[in-house]
Amino acid sequence: MKHAIPVEGIGPFAEEMANAVTKCVHCGFCLPACPTYNLLREEMDSPRGRIVLMKSVLEGAIELTDALPYIDRCLGCLGCVTACPSGVPYDEIVIPFKSYAEERRQRSPIDRFVRTLSHETIPHPHRFRAAARLGNLAKPMKNRLPKQIAAMLELLPAEVHSAISLPEVYPAHRKRIARVALLAGCVQQVLEPEINWASLRVLAHNGVEVHVPKNQGCCGGLALHAGDSKTCRQFAIKILEAFRGDYEAIITNAAGCGSTLRDYPILFKGTDLEEEATQFASRVVDISVFLSRIGIEKPPPLPEPTKIAYHDACHLAHAQGVIHEPRHLLEQIPNAKLVPLSEGDLCCGSAGSYNLEQPEIAHKLGVRKASNIINSGAQIVVTGNIGCLVQIRAHLNAQASGSEQLRQKIPVLHTIQLLDKAYRTDWA
Repeated sequence: MKHAIPVEGIGPFAEEMANAVTKCVHCGFCLPACPTYNLLREEMDSPRGRIVLMKSVLEGAIELTDALPYIDRCLGCLGCVTACPSGVPYDEIVIPFKSYAEERRQRSPIDRFVRTLSHETIPHPHRFRAAARLGNLAKPMKNRLPKQIAAMLELLPAEVHSAISLPEVYPAHRKRIARVALLAGCVQQVLEPEINWASLRVLAHNGVEVHVPKNQGCCGGLALHAGDSKTCRQFAIKILEAFRGDYEAIITNAAGCGSTLRDYPILFKGTDLEEEATQFASRVVDISVFLSRIGIEKPPPLPEPTKIAYHDACHLAHAQGVIHEPRHLLEQIPNAKLVPLSEGDLCCGSAGSYNLEQPEIAHKLGVRKASNIINSGAQIVVTGNIGCLVQIRAHLNAQASGSEQLRQKIPVLHTIQLLDKAYRTDWA
């Protein structure tokens, strides 16, 4: 697609944005892969439609305010990247464009409040833990609150875990074959801390010494995908400093975090940290990929044949290209029977803070994903991202509560949690 974008005048990512526009041939292969197009059937709510809108704004042909409703509805799932035969790097236009737009837009008071609340709590486990506990107290009043805040309360678990510090070093349980560092994350430590502990145990069981660097903090993903690249860089600098040790790999167990860490070279392009960010990103690897590389000890069988549905987290499958490795690990567990999911690669509607900013669309996608899981006959659902886990669990539980056919709620686990349970034969 030809363009007249003034590359010199719109910031450091202008060249990448212009390149993405040039590669798009408007073929339409992205349409069925786009969750919002699937729901809304509106051309401007598709990737190719949004590319035209962003191009037109950058060229000065239309006003930013005319494009924002459609850009804001984009989940950033990158399903379109996987589907695109022309190799359009959609993320290289939509993420910088959100940053461009954020500097120029006017938000309503409630939008500013929700955005500030989420961005000042979610990346900080201690703050988020306190906010989650207060949120649970406010749940009975959620129907009287603005829809964005009500959506936030709906996703909170009934129990908020107390803070538990991870060890700085978790030794290998057998002859050491690797030394790695683990990204602990932020929201995951509050909502599902067992994911990190399961990661430590499974890695150690397979001969890996795990370091958990202090003062690592949030990866910056929430800020990056909300258009706040300045805050993302501040978080990223802390991450780079914390992980300067001699590690064979930097392990992530959350798809969104892993994707963000791998974007650091673009984030620091043209700065003194570009080379360090590039070297750092080259060592970042999802835990499922790392375990598949080194090979794992075969776990004991599950107590009985169990149907398991694997949900592809968007930022694992589409942003990082990790599809086969998690399934390969699950197939190592005797009695684990993987069942296919209808629309398995379609976003569940979580997408970082999307639940808070676009609650109606997020809800519809969550309901759709839960229905597909139920129809698969799965007894357990497995995924590789905390956001997906929380979203899917909430919607499965809601459908189970309203259905006489579902005798019990379907458990939702991280891939590494299921592997950990298999090793420990822990099915209580």
